[in-house]
Amino acid sequence: MVRNPERRAALVDAAVEVLAAEGARGLTFRAVDTAAGVPTGTSSNYFAHRDDLLGQIDVWLHRRLAPDPAVVEELLTRPRDRALVTAFMRDLLARAQRDRTGFLALMEMRLEAGRRPELRASLMKSLRGDLDEGIAFNAASGLPGGAEEITLLYLGTLGLILEHLTMPGMLDGAIPGVSVPDGVVERLVERIVPEA
Repeated sequence: MVRNPERRAALVDAAVEVLAAEGARGLTFRAVDTAAGVPTGTSSNYFAHRDDLLGQIDVWLHRRLAPDPAVVEELLTRPRDRALVTAFMRDLLARAQRDRTGFLALMEMRLEAGRRPELRASLMKSLRGDLDEGIAFNAASGLPGGAEEITLLYLGTLGLILEHLTMPGMLDGAIPGVSVPDGVVERLVERIVPEA
């Protein structure tokens, strides 16, 4: 059987939907076939086993959730200051809100990686690569802050995204006078990233 790359991509997208909605335990080939609207057994023709599917989801999510190059290019026309760091963090948060399913699926992948050492190795490589790329981008772009600040900002923003997507409203009023999520992003940058 000739494998169709468009169908493979549609199956991986369907798997992301299943993972976000049902969690890792609900991620079966049958569930993916149903979500993709294809005949039962189709997914098993495209993926050797569940770990293969999880690996494909890992690769696809990192592409799907990546920043838009045009947005990055536009942002880089601005002065290299704390306000620009805030703008990049706001873009990240906006992407999380636009693609809630993708970010929830990534959170599910993290949970599953905690139970599956082989997935942990792959996902850790991807996530650490993202962090290292962010640190390198920050330095190459002349933005304020170094590896420590970007790592702390990564951790704070990750926590904010998790809370905002899974428990909307829970943080409202936690910091008096600070809106969620935008005001929290501003505070994170203000507290972590040096002014110059």
